Amino acid sequence: MDITAFQFPYKTSVVSRKQFDDHMTLYEGYIKMANLTDKTLATQPEYDTANASGGHYRGWKKTETYTINGIILHELYFQNLGSETTSPGKKMQSLTNKFYGGFDKWKEDFTACATSARGWCILAYEQRTASCRNILLDFHDVGQIATAFPLLILDMYEHAYFLDYGTDKASYITRFLENVPWDIVEKRANLLAF
Repeated sequence: MDITAFQFPYKTSVVSRKQFDDHMTLYEGYIKMANLTDKTLATQPEYDTANASGGHYRGWKKTETYTINGIILHELYFQNLGSETTSPGKKMQSLTNKFYGGFDKWKEDFTACATSARGWCILAYEQRTASCRNILLDFHDVGQIATAFPLLILDMYEHAYFLDYGTDKASYITRFLENVPWDIVEKRANLLAF
């Protein structure tokens, strides 16, 4: 079964239309590669050559996690890429108060995390430790905590902002945080049972 791309309308003031369209092209590339990976593993797995040092099977299995995570993270990012300022809901206020001592402290930590990231900055509820954490990923498949449930996702790869902001990561992060559609983040937080 092929993975299909979701359609995300351009409805943000964080990045330009060109930046957004180029980003969508990259996302669609992850879809194509994930489908090629699934096809290859289903028809030409080459199980007899599998080993931890490298090779055909290992390469495709690494591509599998990289592309699937790339798809999911981009979809969540596109969903929470906003166009107007809203306010965090009750659950998000409660989470940032409990785990960061307030929304402004969380925002300060999230900004530092995003500034330090080469790939992604994710506010997640980590189920094993029952805590909210800002998680830094340098790659789609490196750094993610297995039981972390993503609440807010910011793409920090240069392809997400460079056309519009150049090397000014701080302005991109600030603009993103000024335009978070907190209702979407609140819906994600309300899925948590705690």
